[in-house]
Amino acid sequence: MNKSLSPSKHLDEVDLQKQYSVKLMQHREEPVYHQLIQEINKIIANSSTPTRMLQDVAKVLGVAFQVDGCSLVTVSGEVSSETITANWCAQENLELSGADEIFSMEQHLDVAVMECASDTLSIEDISTIQKSLAIGRQSLPLMIKAVLAIPTRFGGKNNGVISLIKSQPYIWQESEKQLLKAVESCCAIAFSQVAQAQQIAAQNQYLRTYVQHQSLIKQLTIISRSNLELNQMLQLALTSTAEALQMDRGLLILLKYTDPLFRNRPKQQVLKAKASVVGEWKRKTEISLTNQSETSDTSFFLSDCGLSQRAFLNSGKPLIINDDTDLKDTLTVAPVFEIEALPAVLLMPLEIQGKVLGFLVLQQAVARDWQPTELNIVQMVCAQLSNTIIQTQTLRQVQTLVDERTAQLQRSLDVQARLYEIKRQQTEQLQKLNDLKDEFLSNISDRLRHPLTRIRLAIRNLRQMGQLNERQTKYAHMIEQDCTDEINLINDLLKLQALATHNERPQLEATDINARIRDLSAIFDTKLAEKGIRLSLDLPDSPLTVQTEGESFDRILQELLTNASKYSEHDTVVHLELTHQVNQQLDQVIIKVSNIGPGISEEEATYIFDRFRRGKGRWTPGAGVGLALVKSLVQHLNGSIAVESMPIEDSSLCTICFTLTLPQFSDKGDSFSQK
Repeated sequence: MNKSLSPSKHLDEVDLQKQYSVKLMQHREEPVYHQLIQEINKIIANSSTPTRMLQDVAKVLGVAFQVDGCSLVTVSGEVSSETITANWCAQENLELSGADEIFSMEQHLDVAVMECASDTLSIEDISTIQKSLAIGRQSLPLMIKAVLAIPTRFGGKNNGVISLIKSQPYIWQESEKQLLKAVESCCAIAFSQVAQAQQIAAQNQYLRTYVQHQSLIKQLTIISRSNLELNQMLQLALTSTAEALQMDRGLLILLKYTDPLFRNRPKQQVLKAKASVVGEWKRKTEISLTNQSETSDTSFFLSDCGLSQRAFLNSGKPLIINDDTDLKDTLTVAPVFEIEALPAVLLMPLEIQGKVLGFLVLQQAVARDWQPTELNIVQMVCAQLSNTIIQTQTLRQVQTLVDERTAQLQRSLDVQARLYEIKRQQTEQLQKLNDLKDEFLSNISDRLRHPLTRIRLAIRNLRQMGQLNERQTKYAHMIEQDCTDEINLINDLLKLQALATHNERPQLEATDINARIRDLSAIFDTKLAEKGIRLSLDLPDSPLTVQTEGESFDRILQELLTNASKYSEHDTVVHLELTHQVNQQLDQVIIKVSNIGPGISEEEATYIFDRFRRGKGRWTPGAGVGLALVKSLVQHLNGSIAVESMPIEDSSLCTICFTLTLPQFSDKGDSFSQK
């Protein structure tokens, strides 16, 4: 952007010419240097505006160097892209505006035409001087036959160019070049002040725009968080946006698709949709929210409006139209846009995740140069409006779904309440039946135990009397053994019942578990040897004391060894291993009883410790009570038990291992029961 100042025509040029009417060869004298520099510094210090300052400096330089024209051009940089030009022309040359020979920057530099006062020039400096002369000569009404130029540098960067111009061929003196080099730093300060003024103006404009936009964002945020209806929020947002951007008119248009499933449009395809104006704002005129069904004038089909189609296909970017000539390719424009009265239009799609919901339309009567910050604020507003529309629609759908689900949940709760009541009644009945079962089991067990005890006692008496022959003695022994087995079974059932119904604490005592295991193994050695099975013990060398209930501990090991003897293959070894382990500051005793025999499936392992449950295909006599009693006794001792079946390679047999874990020092408050 270029900003030019016309050549100066002030009446004090005569005084200046008298002041500097010395020969140029005398410019080497220090007083002349100082006088010119002081004059420029005085102008810099006292000028009211930066542009007037440059104009006065151009005049002083032109008069001092006795040239036909002087041009000062700023170099656009990071602060501002606007170029400011200050030109001065000698009084006698102001009328020479129709000359034929004008210096053209399209030609290559001719040293005879242009010279530089600086000794060192870079390619960038030459380019800067060329561009500055091309800009400065546009407002100089004289022929250019000789130019003496120098770029000014401030802060290590070029910030301007000084050009001294002669309308006749001229050879520049070394004294003139030295004098121009001497004033370069002063002029660089002048150019710097102009740049600072531009920067301040740009910052002030940015602050005004920033405050305006922040106010708009704050208003939109308040509107979006309000409890207003969607149409009211859209109308307030439209009003705030149009007023903040100083528009003449604003529209909010929403699209209603013929088939909502096609709202995700394919590329470059305009879908069938009806556009309706849902909000309108005009300067100095308050227009209430438009009902979509009030008049046909506020609705149109997207396929009938070329302007809307172009915005629809613009991929989320604003469509800017500044006059009617821009609408030649759009074919048709819907009447709602009032394009004749307001030809400058900005259409921004309301788009979210590829869905075009509608358009924000901003119009005014004159063309507008939209700034990037203004377009950013429009895009931000459209994004927020799109989110508001989607959120409102989603909330409506969610609310409807919540109402439906709430009704379903209430019906489900009613059904669950009835089912709960039925289940409670069934639970009470089952508890009563369970109590009756326990009572029956206790009574029948007690009733069975007494006659069996008497039968066993009678048989023992007969044997002691010596009145039975050998065959009768054999049968009596069989009856006595069966009675003993049945009595033991009844005792086990009663023990299980007692453990299940009475939560009595175990009677703990310090027990040398090594000695206990050796005593029990001595009893089983003979039984196992009769079946061709050997018992192997792996015990710690030093005694291991455990706080446990001796009777329960003995019964657990007896059942585990009995179970191992039942299901072990002939000529195999039953291995019993005892270890001491400290896990998470908890002392534990781990006993593993393993044997080789038919494997236990994963399904069987889930119920092997249940009452009256035995593995499939097992024909060994038993009632399925032993392992259930083991688990109950282990829980009684605050321990745990598990079983693992590991197949043996190249064999149909498995290694079955029961792992018993007991606390070494039982705390009455702790429980390691496994449910």
